[in-house]
Amino acid sequence: QVQLVESGGGLVQPGGSLRLSCAASGRTFSSYAMGWFRQAPGKEREFVAAISWSGGVTYYTASVKGRFTISRDNAKNTVYLQMNSLKPEDTAVYYCAATSRNGLTTLQSRYDSWGQGTQVTVSS
Repeated sequence: QVQLVESGGGLVQPGGSLRLSCAASGRTFSSYAMGWFRQAPGKEREFVAAISWSGGVTYYTASVKGRFTISRDNAKNTVYLQMNSLKPEDTAVYYCAATSRNGLTTLQSRYDSWGQGTQVTVSS
């Protein structure tokens, strides 16, 4: 397993941007596919985006496609979530997660390691 630490959350106005980072410990980071999830107040945690171990394949939930971009830098053991055109409904705690399973997955149960989360608030 890897240990994950998110950063970059904060308060932003609607239409603004934020970039979340997730730093991983361990020498095998490049063998993990990575995902971002979020949990809004009073709601279940939901899938946001995922990226393959190489970074060559990405997948997004429909509500963020075209606004969010997931990327990774294996040399820095870090995965990113660039969030543009933010909306109030994007307000949530954002979590990164790692899976050693082949292929991308939206299923939380398939992720082995989770970060502690970072708060994103979109409000004027």
